[in-house]
Amino acid sequence: MHQPNLDLAEMFAAREAQRSSMHTRHLNEQLVRVLKTIGYDVGFQKGTGQYLYDRDGARYLDLLSGFGVFALGRNHPVVRKALQSVLDADLPNLVQLDVSTLAGILAERLLEQMPYLDKVFFANSGAESVEAAIKFARGATGRHGIVNCDHSYHGLTYGALSLTDDQNFQGGFGPLLPGVTTIPFNDLEALEKVLSTREIAAFIVEPIQGKGVNMPTDEFLPAAAALCKRYGTLFVADEIQTGMGRTGRFLAVEHWNVEPDMVLLSKALSGGHVPVGAVLTRKSIFDKIFNRMDRAVVHGSTFAKNDLAMAAGIATLEVLKAEKLVEAAAKRGAELRLALTRMVPGYELLKEVRGKGLMIGVEFGPPKSLRLKASWTMLETANKGLFVQLITVPLFKDHKILTQVAGHGLHTIKLLPPLTITEDDCAWIERSFDQVIADSHKVPGAIWSLGKTLVDNAVRKSA
Repeated sequence: MHQPNLDLAEMFAAREAQRSSMHTRHLNEQLVRVLKTIGYDVGFQKGTGQYLYDRDGARYLDLLSGFGVFALGRNHPVVRKALQSVLDADLPNLVQLDVSTLAGILAERLLEQMPYLDKVFFANSGAESVEAAIKFARGATGRHGIVNCDHSYHGLTYGALSLTDDQNFQGGFGPLLPGVTTIPFNDLEALEKVLSTREIAAFIVEPIQGKGVNMPTDEFLPAAAALCKRYGTLFVADEIQTGMGRTGRFLAVEHWNVEPDMVLLSKALSGGHVPVGAVLTRKSIFDKIFNRMDRAVVHGSTFAKNDLAMAAGIATLEVLKAEKLVEAAAKRGAELRLALTRMVPGYELLKEVRGKGLMIGVEFGPPKSLRLKASWTMLETANKGLFVQLITVPLFKDHKILTQVAGHGLHTIKLLPPLTITEDDCAWIERSFDQVIADSHKVPGAIWSLGKTLVDNAVRKSA
């Protein structure tokens, strides 16, 4: 039988010039329009480590890392070799009426990081892990209530969306999951009030909120865990973005010495190649879900525990350990935060720098001087948070740094680079931010001309 000779690299090269037209026709046309409007349609051709290369060969420093997926950087050789070894071994993948050896190894190694937890459930994504946590919490406690925090983000499938406090994502998709109560982040009094009803199955929280890089007070997480224990509620730490060394500890909750009842992982666990999610939980919870032989498959997912995903997770843990990337994230992150914080007194538009490890928020705020206030007000009236685009766009176009705004309508840029960034990369970041922020204080100037263009575009769209 004739076998097709598929060369995907050749196929990519042959069709690359049509990527926007194909997406406009067959996929998300609005995303194409956004990229063209802000000048991000440069046609990336290659990714290696913390760097991306566009169609002209220009090198960019990636501070987005696929929303935290590429903690090891892109195309790490150890992960690639692990995946290739699985493909070459002809393993009996996804038999379903069998148990996976590689899943057992990955579960064992994950639980070594959290000795207070006993069991692992694998899923295909962060959102799937959140969905499983909701089911496990309700099934284990016999309660239906779930508590989340304002400004939270837990995913976009229906259960996860119900816990994501953002109307930009929820709008138009109701009714959502019943039984969800939202409290202010860092508000222990509000938390105790709702937990005291003894109707709450779980409190699910990001230790550091991704949308805005909002930090907990030092009291919040330990006291929240204690309240959950007092009222019989499960404490669930959503470490999908903060986990796997991102904040300078394997888990962000370790900064506050908290031991959750469930920990959710995904993103970086993939090694940047194969989607994977994990729910790590106490045996007492797990055994209430899978409590009889006829309930052995009461929750699951067809592709969970697939060998490629498990191999990617095993390889990721090996690289984190061998290259001491958790320690590197702590060191580089502290240095970078300090360098950026030192800029705050010199710029009236720069408000605060916060975060832990290599999860950093750079927040801007309203100016005091009249010459800047008028321009700021013009932008914010047109579209809340638009000013931050005046920082991210020149960072990208002029300094070849890929960043993102930390959420809809926010004034914070989130830095989420691969944990492999170097001292030279940090100098590149500092130099570029300093130049762009300095330029934003020049009125009139190129940045405010860009602002007028963005406002005009917004006006035309609304019309």
